[in-house]
Amino acid sequence: MKRPGLHFSTLPLVLATLLAAAPARADIFKCTDSDGHITYSNVATKNCKTLTLDPIPSAPAAKSTSKSPSPANFPKVDETTQKARDTDRRRILENELATEQKSLDEAKKQLAEQEEIRTGDERNYQKVLDRLQPFKDRVALHERNIAAIRKEIANLR
Repeated sequence: MKRPGLHFSTLPLVLATLLAAAPARADIFKCTDSDGHITYSNVATKNCKTLTLDPIPSAPAAKSTSKSPSPANFPKVDETTQKARDTDRRRILENELATEQKSLDEAKKQLAEQEEIRTGDERNYQKVLDRLQPFKDRVALHERNIAAIRKEIANLR
């Protein structure tokens, strides 16, 4: 007849689990040699002092989601003024976007024109690539600017 409870065969497993769950602890020593050099070690030798360290938290502390109150003399903007500012900002960003789009179109046109030109001294294809690179860089710059402006517009309230 079997008895319920722990069996001798499960005892090592239980002990291993308990030991693994125990918090790890090691002493840290600050050692100074005869020349004044400082080393840190987990083994105490001559001229070593034990350091007392605060324990490291096992989980990061929860961040507070509440906003800190503004100081009493902090300037306040009423809702109508803020809405007007937001509208102005959106209008400015949309104008910048339109300007960048025109600049991108012009840069692409210039690149296409340069790609069609073949001069007699460019027998080495690398010379062609070197000549075209500034035009490609200009196109890439305008594309990055457009992406950044669109991101700003998407972040508006």
